Amino acid sequence: MTAIAPRLYVDSADVDRVSRLLAAGVVHGVTTNPTILERGDRTAADIPELYARWAGEGAQEIFFQTWGGDTASFLRNAEGIRALGDRVVVKVPATADGFAAASALVRDGATVLVTAVYSVAQALVAASIGVRYIAPYLGRMRDAAAETGFSGPGAEDVIARMQEVCVGSGTDVLAASLRSPEDIVGLRMLGVPYFTAAPDVIERMLLHDVSDSSAVEFDAAMERLGA
Repeated sequence: MTAIAPRLYVDSADVDRVSRLLAAGVVHGVTTNPTILERGDRTAADIPELYARWAGEGAQEIFFQTWGGDTASFLRNAEGIRALGDRVVVKVPATADGFAAASALVRDGATVLVTAVYSVAQALVAASIGVRYIAPYLGRMRDAAAETGFSGPGAEDVIARMQEVCVGSGTDVLAASLRSPEDIVGLRMLGVPYFTAAPDVIERMLLHDVSDSSAVEFDAAMERLGA
């Protein structure tokens, strides 16, 4: 498998926390969905404002999800999302109607992510129609396996297989529902390239107790040197 440089995205509509991560330069962009917007006390009317703010703060890609439940509605609502600007990525759910909408959007030149992908077969379909990203949900896949007593391949292995079937297609996994830095590192070790996580998970990736204590020691040494 060809190595792809990793990228981190922040999955949030908390504008202050997103802004801090963008300012730090540690995330490539911002991902949202209707649930995340609702948690952030945002509505569909706020989407243009969010796009403008995050684009101005340096986000290279900004993801908003179309809605409506059927192909025609997905396409109609995607028009407004696409009109926001050239950094937008349209998210489409992995349903039969969603795949039809995603295919039409790709043919029309849109950058598309198919979201809530739970099987390798769905990943293969997404790759075959040329979407840019697929988003499997690691945490939710683990939860579903625990609830049903599923004893097959682990969620991490399924997501790695999704990336494998996409090789050479221009489609890549952007893993979501990542609950710890260890989730991200583990998937990366299996060849997954792109990751989106809540601000607290991204922030925890930046920290280690020994790193912090070492920085304090360095500063103290410089003070003793008369800096």
